Amino acid sequence: MPEGHSIHRLARVLTELFADAVVHASSPQGRFAAGAEILNGSRILPAQAWGKHLFIPFLPAGTESPAASDTPAHPAPAHPHASLTDPTATEALWLHVHLGLYGRWVFNGDSTFLSSPLLGVPHIIVGEESLGAWSQEAPTSLKPWQPHPPRGTVRLRIQSDHGTADLSGPNQCVIQSGAEVGVVVGRLGPDPLRNEPGDRERFISLVRARRSPVGALVMDQSVTAGPGNIYRAESLFRTGINPYRPGAKVSATRLSHLWDDLVHLMRDGLSAGTITTVSPDLVPSPLPANDAEATRFAVYHRQGRACLRCGATIREVDMAGRRLFWCPGCQH
Repeated sequence: MPEGHSIHRLARVLTELFADAVVHASSPQGRFAAGAEILNGSRILPAQAWGKHLFIPFLPAGTESPAASDTPAHPAPAHPHASLTDPTATEALWLHVHLGLYGRWVFNGDSTFLSSPLLGVPHIIVGEESLGAWSQEAPTSLKPWQPHPPRGTVRLRIQSDHGTADLSGPNQCVIQSGAEVGVVVGRLGPDPLRNEPGDRERFISLVRARRSPVGALVMDQSVTAGPGNIYRAESLFRTGINPYRPGAKVSATRLSHLWDDLVHLMRDGLSAGTITTVSPDLVPSPLPANDAEATRFAVYHRQGRACLRCGATIREVDMAGRRLFWCPGCQH
């Protein structure tokens, strides 16, 4: 499942490519036909992300668009009760997307559309991976760009004059009001990529109020929104916290360090588009032939191998139905 940085990156991509454009919406698959008909002809406002949830506001046809100064190309992360219910978007309908395990967005278009450094040419964004998509000839004055035929699995296609964004396989794709979006966000914990004032303290309070293992709580989206398996394993290792320790038994100081590390790592992932968490000084040289993960991760997917720091054997266990990787030598 994509981790939170991927969803924030998607919000930036959609904002850069579509914000303030009047778009054509369709559902080639047919499962979102009614929703696509509602969105068709609407104007898109800057997309927002909260944890693993993507929210795209659409202004219905005939609704006055907010002033350009109110819709920055790259809106800074903000608290949802300030941004997702922004007065400039009170008439908006919100497309709420959760990719789940199999969802992905595929982008294609003309050379102007594909010039974004967030994309590449051309590009698929799915989780933390970026894979080549269909080739598309650059447009010429004699041959204007034409969208390629959508695949039959495309739940929603958003199309502007210059490109398309195809959504396939999402766990959730619904249209909601601003109030309904507020309910969704209200169930989520603080997002490290937003890191609003008070979020660290809220995270600490939510963890210390529970006796569940902290390794499970970091993945609980009602406690902290966005971290997935990689960030959970790596940040717990980097802060030396045993994933089995009950949340109520982890000190506020250690949880403060954990929150700050999640903020740091996830911001790096958002900027780079990929996750690399291991400190360069820990990467072995030469790199063992069977340990390519050591260039990116300290513990994730390194079960049975030596810890890069202490030499203990990295373990893999099942915690709440998800694979967890940790070092018994470094995490206490």
